[in-house]
Formats: sequence, C-alpha cells, structure tokens
Amino acid sequence: MANQISGGCCCGNVIFTLEDNFSNFYFCHCEQCRKLTGSAHASNLFTSPDNIKWAKGLDSIKRYDHPERSFSKAFCSECGSGLPFISKSGKSLIVPAGSLNDEPSKQLDAHIFCAEQTDWHKAGLEGPKANGFPKQT
Repeated sequence: MANQISGGCCCGNVIFTLEDNFSNFYFCHCEQCRKLTGSAHASNLFTSPDNIKWAKGLDSIKRYDHPERSFSKAFCSECGSGLPFISKSGKSLIVPAGSLNDEPSKQLDAHIFCAEQTDWHKAGLEGPKANGFPKQT
C-alpha cells in the first residue's frame, strides 16, 4: 500500500489526502500551462481518478474548462491556489505538485512541450540562487 500524502490550498479552505501512487509526472512548458499557472511551466502528477479524499472545502473549488481544447484548471475560490481535478476524459486525476504538503515519491518523467519553453526560463535556470529574498541594495 502506498503512503498517504496530504495537500491543500494556500488559505487552508481546501484540504485533501491521496495515496502516493502516481503514474506520471510532467513539467509542461506549453503556452496554456504557462498562462494557467502564471509560471514557466505546470508541474502535474497523474493518478487514478478515485485516488483522492477531500477532507475539507470541496464547495470552495472552482473549475475552468477551455471550451474548445482539452485543458482545465481547478482552484480555490478564495486564494486561487491550483488544486487536483479529473481530466476532461475522466481517465486521470491531475494533481498540481505544488498543492501537495509532502514530497511525492514519483520522480519527473519528462519536460513536455519544450518547443514552447520561454527564453527567460531557460536563462533563469542559470541565475543566482538564494534561500530567501536577496538583500536590497
């Protein structure tokens, strides 16, 4: 049996648990994932649709489904944090890795849609590293 891991939103309105049993883990660099996350890529884990127990806040979740394409996003209506959702096909539960409180055991399978990766992200990977905000000058 897989370990239980927990997750939720930033404001604490939504809490869930699931088994640490993921089939795939992708960093997606497509334009749609960048827009949905506001970041350089989405970090999504895939598991079976029934692998989630909502402990709190199911009524606080909003969902956006693109009307013409097969991408979606679920998020907390209070803080906007990305949350797990069932794919449009119904075959997978897609879990934003950043919504987890614990590290999943699944390692990254691939960076996908790399042809759409931004130059600023590529350059940023080589940027200076800091443990917090850098000192202001």
